[in-house]
Amino acid sequence: MVERCGGDNVVRMSVIKAETQSRGTASRKADGRSPFVRLGELLADIEPGKSPINLAVGEPQHAFPGFVGPVIAAHLAEFGRYPAGKGTERFRGAVAEWLTRRYRLERIDPERHVLVLSGTREGLFLAAIAAKRRVPRNNPAMLIPNPFYAAYAAGALAADCEPVFLDATAETGFLPDLDSLSDELLARTVAFYLASPANPQGSVADRTYLERLASLAKRFGFLMFVDECYGEIYTRQPPPGMLEAARGDFANVVVFHSLSKRSNLPGLRVGFAAGDPAFLASFLDLRNVAAPQVPVPAQEVAIAAYADESHVEANRRLYAEKFDLADQILGNRYGYRRPGGGFFLWLDVKAHGDSEAVAVRLWREAGLRVLPGSYIARESAGRNPGTGYIRVALVQDRETAAEALHRLVAALG
Repeated sequence: MVERCGGDNVVRMSVIKAETQSRGTASRKADGRSPFVRLGELLADIEPGKSPINLAVGEPQHAFPGFVGPVIAAHLAEFGRYPAGKGTERFRGAVAEWLTRRYRLERIDPERHVLVLSGTREGLFLAAIAAKRRVPRNNPAMLIPNPFYAAYAAGALAADCEPVFLDATAETGFLPDLDSLSDELLARTVAFYLASPANPQGSVADRTYLERLASLAKRFGFLMFVDECYGEIYTRQPPPGMLEAARGDFANVVVFHSLSKRSNLPGLRVGFAAGDPAFLASFLDLRNVAAPQVPVPAQEVAIAAYADESHVEANRRLYAEKFDLADQILGNRYGYRRPGGGFFLWLDVKAHGDSEAVAVRLWREAGLRVLPGSYIARESAGRNPGTGYIRVALVQDRETAAEALHRLVAALG
């Protein structure tokens, strides 16, 4: 890469490399910290080269539905009482109806198969602790796709289980390779986390893949936790769901959803877990003493949101427009491919340096704040599968996204 640069670029890359090395040793060791804290430290003393555009955080910036305020106002009195830990009957019924419509389910009991969450992050974290209590194992392990959402590994460590990172690379379709899993590993597995669509790669597990996972979970007795929070953001086909693949038998499978991405309500903190009734009953026992309750007015907003598809369709169109821009502006650069779902670009920048060096360069030269891929992956088999990648969140408006993509190409070539 340096050989293709001019003299100024050689100097520039040398400076970036030196800066990255001086900052990077401590941050690489601090694997347990938030990737965004690490990014903040990496860029703290560097001035952005242009007006900043934040592409690092997957926080939706589209407008949230207009019914949110009126629904909360109509239920203000409900802030005066403690909410039930399992969620209101109306909320669980609305979720069951939506799941039935969305995934063509034949039967789902809102009393047994649905549990409210304060967003998916706390649910995914606490589910690990509940799983460890329910699935006895010697030398317990939790399987985690690599790269991954930080709550999975945090949950595994809190549950005193070994996190086993399964590389999800271009060679495996950006999904864990199920053929590589030994019976010995599966026999000590407490839970297997999967995101579909994946964060950050946007890969989607097809129904055959999900059916195989459900079968493995039942055969070996572990819990299959599928994070489907990006499932309503896609530009071609609706991603299949794990409950759909389970074909009415929800034993050992649990899905996690929220309104953060679907309805542009990251601050509402409302989601749900659905699936295995025996696990959800024990999960509720833990949540009743350890988890935040979800205010009834927020659940009422969720009821309205799950009954309305028009705002979700409009949201999808906005993301599709931005991926159209990416198709045009990025073309075949950086290994770009239009993802099956979600709103991230997972760009291969190894020709320009490692992910930290490229993040520094894009901030210094283009004012773009992107997340180094190495921060959301772990070393496995002697390598970190995120080292040569950056994650770009297309959460801004169309015009800002276009400006950001043009800046990225101008900076990296």
